[in-house]
Amino acid sequence: MTQVCEFLFWLGVLWLAYVYIGYPALLWFAGLFRAFHPEVRDSFLPRVSVLISARNEQRDIGWKIAETLAWNYPEKQMEVLVASDASEDGTDEILRNVGDSRFRFLRLEERAGKNEALNRLNELASGELLFFTDANSHIEPGCLRTIVRYFGDSRVGCVTGSERTIRDGEDFVVTSGTRAFLGYESLVNALESRLGSVLVCDGSIFCIRKNLFCRLQSDLANDFELPVSIGAKGWAILFDPSAISYEKATSDPREEFRRKRRICCQGASGFWRLRHNLRGKRMWQLFSRKLLRWSGAIPLALILVTSLWLARNPWYAAALILESIFYGLALWGWWLAARRREASGAAIFPFYFVMVNVAAMTGIIDAAFGKRFSVWESPAQSRGSRGSSLREKERHAAATSTFENDAVSVPAKLQLQKKQP
Repeated sequence: MTQVCEFLFWLGVLWLAYVYIGYPALLWFAGLFRAFHPEVRDSFLPRVSVLISARNEQRDIGWKIAETLAWNYPEKQMEVLVASDASEDGTDEILRNVGDSRFRFLRLEERAGKNEALNRLNELASGELLFFTDANSHIEPGCLRTIVRYFGDSRVGCVTGSERTIRDGEDFVVTSGTRAFLGYESLVNALESRLGSVLVCDGSIFCIRKNLFCRLQSDLANDFELPVSIGAKGWAILFDPSAISYEKATSDPREEFRRKRRICCQGASGFWRLRHNLRGKRMWQLFSRKLLRWSGAIPLALILVTSLWLARNPWYAAALILESIFYGLALWGWWLAARRREASGAAIFPFYFVMVNVAAMTGIIDAAFGKRFSVWESPAQSRGSRGSSLREKERHAAATSTFENDAVSVPAKLQLQKKQP
């Protein structure tokens, strides 16, 4: 029994080490020999359709449309399409007041979910490229140009950017953990991009060729389904860290847990349904980056249980002590998060790591039992952000600009903004 426990202990250790260290290291090593070098064309300015699905976004949709119409991109080469998914607040009224010829608004009378709204918008889109973004994400004026230039290379089918969180007052445990997680995701995206094979996109900022759009299934994540489909056809999928979207992260641990649970449930369902589109390198990426990570609660449990069994051995007793400290800090982090206390550096990582792994495992179980998320409510705390920095400097700490988000008409907003040359 002792040998079995030792095997399971080291299996758990190697599992986690491979997911968080080994996989990025292998990507880096592979990039030394099989790097993808895109032919970037700054002069390439095709027609782009910006697609936004909105559901009760009264607090954000006004500044979002104004900000998007003011992007630094030729006016005749861009259109903005918004679908209101049976919104019940003032979202539709704000959208009806938009007077720009580049803007079109579609209302879904019955709630159908984000993906069905995007399917409907795709049918209206006239652009060569489709740019997907969220109703509550701030995007710098030059980001569209930054992303579009990669499509001058005929091998590129999809390009995604990076999400960062807005510092808004106190730094809570959940928001600090989210920021660290996004930083790690950006690192992995950059390594995958060297191979021309980014696995998944950031839903708040990514772009594809319109002819590669596939009708989205209602209960899968569009930023997962589209890259899987496009990658399966042999197109390159790239990441540019300089193309950034800023969003206000929720500070509520329960909302963050539900969000992660939903994302992993959609991902697990998507893997099973789209498994025939995954082979070779892409299957290895999904297995390493997603499936093994989503199942991270298993090695954590293996390490803890076997440490208890093997505690008579001084080495395993020391491991058990370290684990006790780690989980104690995680509980402390939960206590701080539940009471909206300011983040403590020692508690951030243990709390967020444990929470994410438990939420992910719960999401996998949900998927196994047939639970689906065609529609869901966005975290209220991630809406209506008042302050954000479009050019965060030195650890994203300096706020250099302020966005208003009151539910006013877009024409009034446009008067407050100067279009970039």
